[in-house]
Amino acid sequence: MRKTLHGTSSSRVLSLVDKYRIFILFAAVFSVMSLFAPRFFNVFNLTSIMKVVAMNACVAIGFTVVMICGQLDLSIGTVITFAGVLGLSLKEPLGYAVSVPVAILAGAVVGLFNGLLVAKAKINAFIVTLGTMTILQGAIYTLTKGNTISLSTPDAFAVSDFLAKPLLPLVTPRILITAALVVVFELFLRKTQKGRNFYLVGGNPNTAWLAGIKTESYLIAAFVLSGTMAAVGGVFFAMESSAATLKMGDQSLMYVISATIIGGTAMSGGKGGVLRTVVAILTLEMLYTGIILFGL
Repeated sequence: MRKTLHGTSSSRVLSLVDKYRIFILFAAVFSVMSLFAPRFFNVFNLTSIMKVVAMNACVAIGFTVVMICGQLDLSIGTVITFAGVLGLSLKEPLGYAVSVPVAILAGAVVGLFNGLLVAKAKINAFIVTLGTMTILQGAIYTLTKGNTISLSTPDAFAVSDFLAKPLLPLVTPRILITAALVVVFELFLRKTQKGRNFYLVGGNPNTAWLAGIKTESYLIAAFVLSGTMAAVGGVFFAMESSAATLKMGDQSLMYVISATIIGGTAMSGGKGGVLRTVVAILTLEMLYTGIILFGL
């Protein structure tokens, strides 16, 4: 009897550890780095970490939904760069009031293109988004002629200063916007019927179809969301730095994929969450920063 109770207790503990492993990992990394990494635990360093996390967290929202549907979007890195370049390129003739929505809309159109080819044409998402990534790389070089886009006007600097200005310790307007988006989409996925349908579409498409769920529409919506959020992350990052480089989104692809998987989203679909992915991104960035501070 005691062995049975002990076994049950151990199983419950292991189950809880598995369920909340990313939060445990986050706490462990934060504790170790705060105690041992030189100059890690200070406002400047932590704010810098949060700024980097803000862009990738935006991108991860849409990417996580795509992976929950059992798909993959390799174009997010180039969408980040394309949106940033487009937003800054159109700023001078049109102003941010027009250039930012246009850049975000362009990301949504890329996502729609991906979604239609995957859902309607039944082409593998890996092939579709790899092709989209290549096309966008060409578009970026055509738009920029191989040069970094930068702004030096007073109004551009004013927007940059506003987005980077601390409202509270560690909290800037851009970080606040990102946090709000994460909360909204986490609640949408967990608390609404339409949000839970994404899990069913990814976990068991046939059951979803038999239940009357339009699986193709949900796949298209997931890719549109992925393109949109990648564009949001890219254009706000470019606005805050008043510059868009040709490689600004290149590192985000593997970064976001790694964090999404570490956060518990299954590549086969049907499992995962936006909040867990964002916590994984924060954990990876703290680990990366700590390694640099250790001089490794």
